[in-house]
Amino acid sequence: MAVKHRFIVLDGVEGAGKSTQIQRLAQVLRDAGEDVLVTIEPGGTTIGEHIRELLLSPDFPAMTPLTELLLFCASRAQHCDEIIRPALEAGSVVLCDRFSAATFAYQGHAGELGEDLVVSLDAAATRGLTPDMKIILDLPPDEGLRRKFKEEGAANADRIEQNAPAFHERVREGFHRYAERYPDRTAIVDASGSEDEVFAGVCEVLGIHRGPR
Repeated sequence: MAVKHRFIVLDGVEGAGKSTQIQRLAQVLRDAGEDVLVTIEPGGTTIGEHIRELLLSPDFPAMTPLTELLLFCASRAQHCDEIIRPALEAGSVVLCDRFSAATFAYQGHAGELGEDLVVSLDAAATRGLTPDMKIILDLPPDEGLRRKFKEEGAANADRIEQNAPAFHERVREGFHRYAERYPDRTAIVDASGSEDEVFAGVCEVLGIHRGPR
Protein backbone atom coordinates (compact mmCIF):
# COMPACT_ATOMS: atom_id res chain seq x y z
CA MET A 1 0.00 0.00 0.00
CA ALA A 2 1.55 3.25 -1.14
CA VAL A 3 1.08 6.08 1.33
CA LYS A 4 0.81 9.42 -0.43
CA HIS A 5 0.82 11.58 2.71
CA ARG A 6 3.84 11.49 5.02
CA PHE A 7 2.86 14.13 7.59
CA ILE A 8 -0.75 13.72 8.71
CA VAL A 9 -2.57 15.66 11.42
CA LEU A 10 -5.85 14.79 13.10
CA ASP A 11 -7.59 17.66 14.83
CA GLY A 12 -11.01 18.74 16.03
CA VAL A 13 -13.10 19.70 19.03
CA GLU A 14 -12.69 18.09 22.44
CA GLY A 15 -13.80 14.46 22.48
CA ALA A 16 -13.85 14.06 18.70
CA GLY A 17 -11.83 10.83 18.87
CA LYS A 18 -8.49 12.00 17.53
CA SER A 19 -6.34 9.74 19.70
CA THR A 20 -8.41 6.64 18.89
CA GLN A 21 -8.32 7.28 15.16
CA ILE A 22 -4.60 8.03 15.14
CA GLN A 23 -3.83 4.74 16.86
CA ARG A 24 -5.96 2.83 14.36
CA LEU A 25 -4.34 4.63 11.45
CA ALA A 26 -0.87 4.00 12.84
CA GLN A 27 -1.57 0.26 13.06
CA VAL A 28 -2.80 0.10 9.47
CA LEU A 29 0.29 1.91 8.22
CA ARG A 30 2.64 -0.25 10.28
CA ASP A 31 0.95 -3.36 8.97
CA ALA A 32 1.71 -2.00 5.50
CA GLY A 33 5.41 -1.80 6.37
CA GLU A 34 5.70 1.89 7.19
CA ASP A 35 7.78 3.28 10.02
CA VAL A 36 5.28 5.47 11.89
CA LEU A 37 5.84 8.16 14.49
CA VAL A 38 2.80 9.10 16.58
CA THR A 39 3.13 12.37 18.44
CA ILE A 40 0.98 15.03 20.09
CA GLU A 41 0.66 18.78 20.61
CA PRO A 42 1.28 20.53 22.82
CA GLY A 43 4.06 18.17 23.84
CA GLY A 44 6.04 15.63 21.87
CA THR A 45 9.33 16.71 23.46
CA THR A 46 10.57 17.12 27.02
CA ILE A 47 10.30 20.89 26.69
CA GLY A 48 6.91 20.58 25.05
CA GLU A 49 5.58 18.39 27.85
CA HIS A 50 6.50 21.02 30.43
CA ILE A 51 4.74 23.65 28.32
CA ARG A 52 1.73 21.31 28.04
CA GLU A 53 1.50 21.14 31.82
CA LEU A 54 1.37 24.94 32.00
CA LEU A 55 -1.21 25.23 29.24
CA LEU A 56 -3.64 22.63 30.54
CA SER A 57 -3.33 23.05 34.28
CA PRO A 58 -6.50 24.42 35.93
CA ASP A 59 -4.15 26.21 38.34
CA PHE A 60 -3.74 29.03 35.82
CA PRO A 61 -7.26 30.30 35.04
CA ALA A 62 -5.98 33.83 34.35
CA MET A 63 -3.86 32.76 31.35
CA THR A 64 -4.74 34.98 28.40
CA PRO A 65 -5.27 33.84 24.79
CA LEU A 66 -2.06 35.61 23.75
CA THR A 67 -0.05 33.78 26.39
CA GLU A 68 -1.63 30.53 25.20
CA LEU A 69 -0.70 31.31 21.62
CA LEU A 70 2.93 32.07 22.43
CA LEU A 71 3.26 28.92 24.53
CA PHE A 72 1.69 26.74 21.86
CA CYS A 73 4.04 28.19 19.26
CA ALA A 74 7.05 27.67 21.52
CA SER A 75 6.10 24.02 21.98
CA ARG A 76 5.55 23.64 18.23
CA ALA A 77 8.91 25.17 17.33
CA GLN A 78 10.71 22.65 19.53
CA HIS A 79 8.50 19.82 18.31
CA CYS A 80 9.15 20.55 14.63
CA ASP A 81 12.92 20.92 15.00
CA GLU A 82 13.55 18.11 17.46
CA ILE A 83 11.01 15.46 16.42
CA ILE A 84 8.86 15.98 13.34
CA ARG A 85 11.33 17.28 10.76
CA PRO A 86 14.03 14.66 11.57
CA ALA A 87 11.43 11.86 11.41
CA LEU A 88 10.21 13.00 8.00
CA GLU A 89 13.76 13.30 6.72
CA ALA A 90 14.38 9.73 7.89
CA GLY A 91 11.44 8.51 5.82
CA SER A 92 8.89 7.95 8.58
CA VAL A 93 5.20 8.73 8.39
CA VAL A 94 4.34 11.25 11.12
CA LEU A 95 0.88 11.23 12.69
CA CYS A 96 0.25 14.21 14.95
CA ASP A 97 -2.62 14.75 17.38
CA ARG A 98 -3.29 18.49 16.86
CA PHE A 99 -1.16 21.05 15.07
CA SER A 100 -1.60 24.50 13.52
CA ALA A 101 -5.34 24.19 12.85
CA ALA A 102 -5.98 23.89 16.59
CA THR A 103 -4.10 27.10 17.32
CA PHE A 104 -6.06 28.83 14.57
CA ALA A 105 -9.38 27.59 15.97
CA TYR A 106 -8.76 27.93 19.70
CA GLN A 107 -6.62 31.04 20.07
CA GLY A 108 -7.23 32.72 16.73
CA HIS A 109 -10.98 32.30 16.38
CA ALA A 110 -12.41 31.35 19.79
CA GLY A 111 -9.79 33.42 21.63
CA GLU A 112 -10.37 36.32 19.22
CA LEU A 113 -6.69 37.00 18.54
CA GLY A 114 -7.37 37.01 14.81
CA GLU A 115 -6.24 34.85 11.92
CA ASP A 116 -3.31 36.95 10.74
CA LEU A 117 -1.46 36.99 14.07
CA VAL A 118 -1.88 33.25 14.55
CA VAL A 119 -0.79 32.42 11.00
CA SER A 120 2.26 34.69 11.28
CA LEU A 121 3.50 33.29 14.59
CA ASP A 122 2.75 29.72 13.54
CA ALA A 123 4.78 30.17 10.35
CA ALA A 124 7.73 31.33 12.43
CA ALA A 125 7.38 28.37 14.80
CA THR A 126 7.16 25.75 12.06
CA ARG A 127 9.69 27.41 9.74
CA GLY A 128 7.40 26.47 6.87
CA LEU A 129 6.83 22.84 7.83
CA THR A 130 3.28 22.06 6.69
CA PRO A 131 1.30 18.81 7.04
CA ASP A 132 0.47 16.98 3.83
CA MET A 133 -3.06 16.46 5.11
CA LYS A 134 -5.01 17.87 8.04
CA ILE A 135 -8.13 15.90 8.96
CA ILE A 136 -10.61 17.70 11.17
CA LEU A 137 -12.95 15.38 13.05
CA ASP A 138 -16.18 17.31 13.30
CA LEU A 139 -19.10 16.96 15.69
CA PRO A 140 -21.12 19.24 17.97
CA PRO A 141 -18.94 20.34 20.90
CA ASP A 142 -21.53 19.37 23.50
CA GLU A 143 -21.50 15.81 22.17
CA GLY A 144 -17.71 15.73 22.18
CA LEU A 145 -17.52 16.92 25.77
CA ARG A 146 -20.22 14.44 26.78
CA ARG A 147 -18.19 11.59 25.28
CA LYS A 148 -15.00 12.77 26.88
CA PHE A 149 -16.41 13.30 30.34
CA LYS A 150 -18.32 10.02 30.19
CA GLU A 151 -14.96 8.24 30.17
CA GLU A 152 -12.84 10.60 32.26
CA GLY A 153 -15.28 12.53 34.43
CA ALA A 154 -15.87 16.29 34.26
CA ALA A 155 -13.90 16.74 37.47
CA ASN A 156 -10.76 15.93 35.47
CA ALA A 157 -11.36 18.58 32.82
CA ASP A 158 -8.27 20.59 31.96
CA ARG A 159 -8.12 24.40 31.86
CA ILE A 160 -9.13 24.66 28.20
CA GLU A 161 -11.91 22.07 28.46
CA GLN A 162 -13.36 24.11 31.34
CA ASN A 163 -14.21 27.00 29.00
CA ALA A 164 -17.90 27.86 28.56
CA PRO A 165 -19.97 26.04 25.89
CA ALA A 166 -20.01 29.17 23.72
CA PHE A 167 -16.20 29.05 23.55
CA HIS A 168 -16.26 25.47 22.29
CA GLU A 169 -18.86 26.40 19.68
CA ARG A 170 -16.49 29.11 18.43
CA VAL A 171 -13.70 26.55 18.33
CA ARG A 172 -15.77 24.41 15.98
CA GLU A 173 -16.47 27.47 13.83
CA GLY A 174 -12.73 28.14 13.79
CA PHE A 175 -11.95 24.69 12.45
CA HIS A 176 -14.46 25.17 9.65
CA ARG A 177 -12.96 28.56 8.91
CA TYR A 178 -9.51 26.94 8.75
CA ALA A 179 -10.77 24.34 6.28
CA GLU A 180 -12.23 27.10 4.12
CA ARG A 181 -8.94 29.03 4.18
CA TYR A 182 -6.77 25.97 3.40
CA PRO A 183 -8.99 23.65 1.33
CA ASP A 184 -6.23 21.90 -0.60
CA ARG A 185 -4.71 20.10 2.38
CA THR A 186 -7.61 20.05 4.83
CA ALA A 187 -10.56 17.65 5.03
CA ILE A 188 -13.49 17.56 7.41
CA VAL A 189 -14.69 14.12 8.50
CA ASP A 190 -18.00 13.62 10.29
CA ALA A 191 -17.11 12.25 13.73
CA SER A 192 -20.68 11.73 14.94
CA GLY A 193 -20.85 8.11 13.82
CA SER A 194 -19.33 4.94 15.20
CA GLU A 195 -15.59 4.48 15.59
CA ASP A 196 -15.57 2.28 12.47
CA GLU A 197 -17.56 4.79 10.44
CA VAL A 198 -15.22 7.61 11.39
CA PHE A 199 -12.17 5.50 10.58
CA ALA A 200 -13.63 4.68 7.17
CA GLY A 201 -13.93 8.42 6.55
CA VAL A 202 -10.32 9.00 7.59
CA CYS A 203 -9.11 6.23 5.29
CA GLU A 204 -11.15 7.61 2.40
CA VAL A 205 -9.53 11.02 2.75
CA LEU A 206 -6.07 9.44 2.76
CA GLY A 207 -6.79 7.06 -0.11
CA ILE A 208 -6.26 4.01 2.09
CA HIS A 209 -8.44 1.12 1.01
CA ARG A 210 -9.23 -0.38 4.35
CA GLY A 211 -12.64 -1.27 5.71
CA PRO A 212 -13.81 -1.37 9.31
CA ARG A 213 -12.30 -3.87 11.71
